[in-house]
Amino acid sequence: MFLSCFQINYILSFEEITLKFISAGEQDALRTFLLRKLDNLEKNDKCQITMISTWATELYLDKINRLLLEDDSALENSNSEYQSIIKEFRAFLSDSKDVLDETTTMKLLESYGRVEELVYFASLKGQYEIVVHHYIQQGEAKKALEVLQKPSVPVDLQYKFAPDLIALDAYETVESWMATKNLNPRKLIPAMMRYSSEPHAKNETHEVIKYLEYCVHRLHNEDPGVHNLLLSLYAKQEDDSSLLRFLQCKFGKGPENGPEFFYDPKYALRLCLKEKRMRACVHIYSMMSMHEEAVALALQVDSELAMAEADKVEDDEDLRKKLWLMIAKHVVEQEKGTKRENIRKAIAFLKETDGLLKIEDILPFFPDFALIDDFKEAICSSLEDYNKQIEQLKEEMNDATCGADNIRSDISALAQRYTVIERDEECGVCRRKILTAGREFGMGRGYSSVGQMAPFYVFPCGHAFHAQCLIAHVTRCTVEAHAEYILDLQKQLTLMGSEVRRESNGTLSSEESIPSMTTVEKLRSQLDDAVASECPFCGDLMIREISLPFIHPDEEQHVLSWEIKQNAGSQRNISLPA
Repeated sequence: MFLSCFQINYILSFEEITLKFISAGEQDALRTFLLRKLDNLEKNDKCQITMISTWATELYLDKINRLLLEDDSALENSNSEYQSIIKEFRAFLSDSKDVLDETTTMKLLESYGRVEELVYFASLKGQYEIVVHHYIQQGEAKKALEVLQKPSVPVDLQYKFAPDLIALDAYETVESWMATKNLNPRKLIPAMMRYSSEPHAKNETHEVIKYLEYCVHRLHNEDPGVHNLLLSLYAKQEDDSSLLRFLQCKFGKGPENGPEFFYDPKYALRLCLKEKRMRACVHIYSMMSMHEEAVALALQVDSELAMAEADKVEDDEDLRKKLWLMIAKHVVEQEKGTKRENIRKAIAFLKETDGLLKIEDILPFFPDFALIDDFKEAICSSLEDYNKQIEQLKEEMNDATCGADNIRSDISALAQRYTVIERDEECGVCRRKILTAGREFGMGRGYSSVGQMAPFYVFPCGHAFHAQCLIAHVTRCTVEAHAEYILDLQKQLTLMGSEVRRESNGTLSSEESIPSMTTVEKLRSQLDDAVASECPFCGDLMIREISLPFIHPDEEQHVLSWEIKQNAGSQRNISLPA
């Protein structure tokens, strides 16, 4: 009958043929006819293609349901007609996924209860959320994770289904997270907190801790939220060794000037106090430079821990001593043995302080009725130490006295030091003879003549300078402020020299002349220090001269005087013979 109808396809219309198939109850023939019709339609007939494809989909679904009603064992038989039509239907969905209306097709599949085919079609259309949701409802976390790991699946679905997946299968979920790149652990915190809030067996691996450790140690995650969550999970464990290792680890040691840790220390302190993790609290107090609180809390746990914390303070001797006194008071007050035993333990404790505490520091911690005989040995030892210190101080004082005497002797010898110069020795500045330039060059201001000689300076290096030349050279090459200081001293010496000359003429009394001469000597000493503290040719002044110009600005007029000018009147034109 199908062949006869097919032969008159060009005679009867599409509607008439389909009605005949329906009237005859030939659903299979109708489905085949529709599939052939789809093959012959042009691609431009989009509406007709969609309608016929949807009709064919419903015919497939109807056929599948009828086969199930006819034979319940068809599901288990891989060679049954049911399995064959399922494969054919899935192939049809794969071929027609682009022409089928997504919403209509999904409603059809849902209305017929074909969940697996619905998931298959959703996967074809890229509706991964439906696929993952279905697998989670079926309890198949591994399949859901496989879908999420596909490159085409948006990463946001990882965060959306993370709470359900980690509750369904924590191990597989965490393994999937660690295998997935570019996951932001911060967005997974709600899922991890939900998992962590549930009770777990003692020997069970805490999957969230495993993942957070992977993020912190392997991925070098620096998010404070991630570090705070890991710290909170460590704090809730019975064994605090992992918590202490985490607190002591310096995660930020790689970057320059980076922080040493990324968790919030105040939050960590509150959490550890709440969970009664005292050793962790001691470490956090110490890290926050709250050493007194750290030692006070450590004394509630272990005296050795308190001593270790007190030793961490190295740059503040007073604070360190205060911490050790806290420990000493605790040791004395907590001992429950006999008085003599307590004293022995306290004295033994003093030895552990490396001399920081003395017996007199801990005596106030003992009761007033304690016998002095019990401290005899310790007091004698302390007195011996003081005697040694006194003797050492005496030796240091004697050494200092000897050193001062030596310095005074050196100063006296320095004042008497002299040098021998040749008669033909020249001034380093003016190149005139040092000993015979007094009359020709004039005296330096503030200086008096010594016989036929002008005042001059001789340096240990052998350079010699007239006083006037040295002052002129230094003021020319030094900085302006220093030059003004030298000229001011020279001016004062000139004025004082006039007063001295008046004294020599009998104008001033002898009592008034003494302070005048003292002032002159003081000014002359200051001028000597200003101009002759070092040789101008061998000291820093010569180095600074490198930056000075060869021609000083004051010498511009002198340079111009040497300029050769042509005289126009004296020029003669000489004609050459032709």
